[in-house]
Amino acid sequence: MEPLLMLTALLLAHAVATLVRAAVARRRRSRCYLLDYVCHKPSDDRKVSTEVGGSLILRNNRLGLPELRFLLRVIVRSGIGEHSYDPCSILEGREDSPTHRDALDEMDAFFDEAIADLFVRTGMSPGDVDVLVVNVSLFSPAPSLASRVVRRFAMREDVAAYSLSGMGCGAGLVALDLARNAMRARPASTLALVVSSESIAPSWYAGTDRSMMLGNCLFRSGGAAALLTNDPSLCGRAKMALRHLVRTNTAADDKAHTCAQQREDDDGRVGISLGKALPEAAVRALTLNLRRLVPLVLPVAELLRFAAQHVSSMLLSHFGMHVKAAGRPGARINFKTGVEHFCLHPGGAAVIEAVKESLGLDDDDVEPARMTLHRWGNTSASSLWYVLSYMEAKGRLKRGDRALMLTFGSGFKCNSCLWEVTGDMADKGAWADCVDEYPPESTTNPYMDKYSWVNQQA
Repeated sequence: MEPLLMLTALLLAHAVATLVRAAVARRRRSRCYLLDYVCHKPSDDRKVSTEVGGSLILRNNRLGLPELRFLLRVIVRSGIGEHSYDPCSILEGREDSPTHRDALDEMDAFFDEAIADLFVRTGMSPGDVDVLVVNVSLFSPAPSLASRVVRRFAMREDVAAYSLSGMGCGAGLVALDLARNAMRARPASTLALVVSSESIAPSWYAGTDRSMMLGNCLFRSGGAAALLTNDPSLCGRAKMALRHLVRTNTAADDKAHTCAQQREDDDGRVGISLGKALPEAAVRALTLNLRRLVPLVLPVAELLRFAAQHVSSMLLSHFGMHVKAAGRPGARINFKTGVEHFCLHPGGAAVIEAVKESLGLDDDDVEPARMTLHRWGNTSASSLWYVLSYMEAKGRLKRGDRALMLTFGSGFKCNSCLWEVTGDMADKGAWADCVDEYPPESTTNPYMDKYSWVNQQA
């Protein structure tokens, strides 16, 4: 019996050791480090000043006084300043008839500047990239944009290249999740390049449907490229480590699915429609996302405090005592117990304010999002990287700090992730020439001063 017992013990020990090695290997592959990222700064001749933006709107002969007054209200309240960017085709007066080349040129200008700079900054070469994810929602040519990047930078023939389209502003974290999962299936020495942008050139709406005119006021050119790895030997060079990522998609609900969509108006003109159901869809998606995110990022003490306060409120309500009337605040989670920095999608001034109220944040917490909106506008899926870059340029990200990224997108989607700062973050990036000017005394743009005559016309 003793030899049999010994053999059994050896087999069990071998099985346990195999399971442990497999678990360690999975853990290594599941690591995701941010080596560096670059936000695209288009050339100055593409800036949309008050004069440029006004002339762009006024040359649309389809717009009457009601539409002009509507656009003026939207632009004044947008939170966007005078230094965001549009593609050359729009600035040159060809917004009604953009070409395929216009869209490609817009993408190439971003690729050639941001991706090339990223390789220089990290010391990596295009040949080192194992996984490539490119996401551009409104432009999906053949060959794909991912293939275009592979060709322009002479990447290896075995690079795993993916192109995402139609995912909207939330695609930045979708692309990040795809890259992370692709690295999990590969050795713990994988390098992934994530490229996020939006094609504004073919997406300008030239009609009179108000739900579709909003996008012209908010969306601007931009893009970001990020280099990720699961290689533990490179963690000492990394800026941040990804701790959690949560994705929520409510597309099964008809209202959510259609509240932000590309469609034709009654005259056959295509544009992005932002419907009245969007705020409701965003709140629902955010609530569902936070239900999964909160237990992952907040300490147990805060969860217990919230649960106790929530139960207390329910009991008071049950006995006919309204919580507010009793002088006690309603139950609310304190996100700052688990997060130091909030990297919110700058989808618009109203979006930022709504998220601020929902999470119980203050003005300092949403300053990076507001300043990003003012300087760059809504650059869609790349916007979060500009917000992160603002925090870094201001010197606010310290080792051990946690930064929460939160974004929304058509579908309707709400995606979030938590980063932990693991390295030195002191680059000013795309903000280098202006970060010292932020925040300005006022973020009010001069459109009302220049175009108030619109409201005075009979």
